[in-house]
Amino acid sequence: MGIGLHGGGLGVINFFYQAGAKILATDLRTRRELRESLDALRNFHGVRYVLGQHREEDFKNADLIIKNPAVPNESKFLKIAKKAGVPIETDIGIFFELCPATIIGVTGSRGKSTTASLIYQFLKPKHPDTVLAGNIRMSVLEKLQEIQKTTLVVLELSSWQLNGLTPQKKSPQVSVITNIIHDHLDRYNSMKDYILDKKVIFQFQKSNNFLVLNYDDEILKNLAPEAKSKIYYYSINAQTIGELEKLPKTSQESRLGAYLAGESIFFGAAKEKIAELSDIKLIGRHNISNVLAAVTVAKLFNVPARIIKKTLNSFEGLSGRIQLIKEINGVKYINDTASTIPEAAIAAISGLSSRYCLEPRRIILITGGADKNLDFRDFAAILAKQTKAVLMLPGTATQKIENQIKKAIFNKKIKLPIKRFSSIEKTVSFAAKIAKPGDIVLLSPGCASFGVFRNQYERGEKFNQAVNKL
Repeated sequence: MGIGLHGGGLGVINFFYQAGAKILATDLRTRRELRESLDALRNFHGVRYVLGQHREEDFKNADLIIKNPAVPNESKFLKIAKKAGVPIETDIGIFFELCPATIIGVTGSRGKSTTASLIYQFLKPKHPDTVLAGNIRMSVLEKLQEIQKTTLVVLELSSWQLNGLTPQKKSPQVSVITNIIHDHLDRYNSMKDYILDKKVIFQFQKSNNFLVLNYDDEILKNLAPEAKSKIYYYSINAQTIGELEKLPKTSQESRLGAYLAGESIFFGAAKEKIAELSDIKLIGRHNISNVLAAVTVAKLFNVPARIIKKTLNSFEGLSGRIQLIKEINGVKYINDTASTIPEAAIAAISGLSSRYCLEPRRIILITGGADKNLDFRDFAAILAKQTKAVLMLPGTATQKIENQIKKAIFNKKIKLPIKRFSSIEKTVSFAAKIAKPGDIVLLSPGCASFGVFRNQYERGEKFNQAVNKL
């Protein structure tokens, strides 16, 4: 249920096709909308498709339904299946049932992709058969054949994927939560429901498992007493060492993970020095926090500091995350399409301002997109102070953001150009015309991409193409 365009549905079909199952794949999108995915499935003979609709009879007569994580549990078709006694699973749930290896799960409102990738890069030299999977545009089931009992599996897990683990009552043996910020409130009724899904990552852990938490996140500190596992905290604030003694009592003693003191990164109460801030190539203070999370996990698996430092020296980040695409006539064009919440866009603006010692109003921001029922007031206040111009893509959040910016600049009597464009190509072209040497043109929407683009990756790819045509 849900072939999708991210690659997860393809992986599920491939897994069951190889197992000899009779497969019916259904999606509300049309054949035209799913062309890319269907082209990849053209050699899968015998797979039947129901596109542009779901049919009640398909959900009554199946032996097993695999739902895409994006499908809400309230779907009337899932209710039909339950009433007919048809079991409903997700690829993540099946993976946890079949995976023989230790799983390191990473979740969070932002930073989970970078953190999971860093953990993988840290572990790989010491544990060569380490596997990276999860919320990375493919199904985890495609990785099963690579995994042995001694393998370490690093899984990036979204809140929707974690929701799919609830029936299994399973959590990773090592779990990391980077932060919890308002997100996906178009899908969830409340923050409480969103947090409930995030908690699954440690809810079923045992006392000998590990939970790595960001001590600088108040929501996570409040959740900690619910954990049965051994907690390791990481922090960008040096005073954490003293504060650990005052933490609320949990079923397991809290331990000090990686932390920042001055310009150096240390690990544990023994104050083992790991690296210098200058070793980190990633932009932004939020990425220092991601590094600390990954370092904490690496040290749990006894990765030497020299390997961690060497990896930090070469790791420049992931595609679409504060990624420098090109510098043209002294203007930097940066792709941060993975910024799908306002807090992420704020972090990008702050990080770039700090890294390049920018004066105010040197960033031309490309924003706008689909609304996830989020609050843009703080985002608008930052734009009013920091940006040279705000260029807006179409979407349900665009008017909402523009209204908030206008309020912010009216109150401060600031002049800030705000312009709307029908395509990313026109947006980039206009940005190039008004940019001066030393400026940054930043795609950091702070919004989701659906409705205009197939996904955030297509949004980033179109930005890159537009920049490369300049």
